[in-house]
Amino acid sequence: MEKTRDTEKHLGAWMRGKLHPAIAEIVMFTLKQGWACLFGGSLLLAIIGTRFIWQSDWPLARYDALVMFAVGLQIVFLRFGLETWAEARVILLFHLTGTAMELFKVSAGSWSYPEAGLLKIYEVPLFSGFMYAAVGSYMARVIRIFNMQFAPFPPLWLHFGLAIAVYVNFFAHHFIWDTRYVLFAMTIAFYIRTRIWFQIGARWYWMPLPLAALLCSLFLWIAENIGTLTGTWVYNGQNPLELVSFAKMGSWYLLLFVAFATVTLVVRAPLRSGRAAPANRAPQRTPRSAPVQSMP
Repeated sequence: MEKTRDTEKHLGAWMRGKLHPAIAEIVMFTLKQGWACLFGGSLLLAIIGTRFIWQSDWPLARYDALVMFAVGLQIVFLRFGLETWAEARVILLFHLTGTAMELFKVSAGSWSYPEAGLLKIYEVPLFSGFMYAAVGSYMARVIRIFNMQFAPFPPLWLHFGLAIAVYVNFFAHHFIWDTRYVLFAMTIAFYIRTRIWFQIGARWYWMPLPLAALLCSLFLWIAENIGTLTGTWVYNGQNPLELVSFAKMGSWYLLLFVAFATVTLVVRAPLRSGRAAPANRAPQRTPRSAPVQSMP
């Protein structure tokens, strides 16, 4: 992990030395975001690539190939320090909770996976869980890469309680009243004061947490359209060339809070109860043995 961080640091210094400072900040922000979503971007490219090259008479099904690709990608991330084992464990937890939701949603007829495959559980291909893992991987990596801090952060019982309520509603709304609008309001009420402080070079910038979640949900909606346009999964009643409803952005927006809560089971140090802004100075590495900061 230290070697990977040194590589990221040297690449950033090289880039800033080649560009005008103002342009360098924008370029570095874009490159860091791309580096953070390396797992998800690689998986998305695999989905697109296999859609165009895979043949139905090949001995290995496309869905099974995607499972093998995702497993191999995860091994590479761990082998080269792109993720820590602690991050991998919490990403695995989000993988499992996402797979559980996939099993329920497919059985309820919300969407389906039309292609054949051996690595399936009740018509849900195992690679689907890696799509949720990609979101968890992005969050864990982007927090580290941008040296993020979240302040002022709400009490942890509100933070985790909201995540549980969101996750339960993904199941419960099939049987009782859909509480998503209440949950939307709760995300604003709980996090409207929370700023995501992130670092580019020696300077700190900030963004309201709900706005960051909304922007992330837009990119996830775009990725989901790629999934449906390639026929990898299909929503009930959706035409092959029809865009996914914008309402799905709301679902992703809420699910991001579940992913965030899952990641903060391990990544707790950036959560700050106070209002203080970070100083504009070079990031300080936290010793491996440093205790996790507790929240009120």
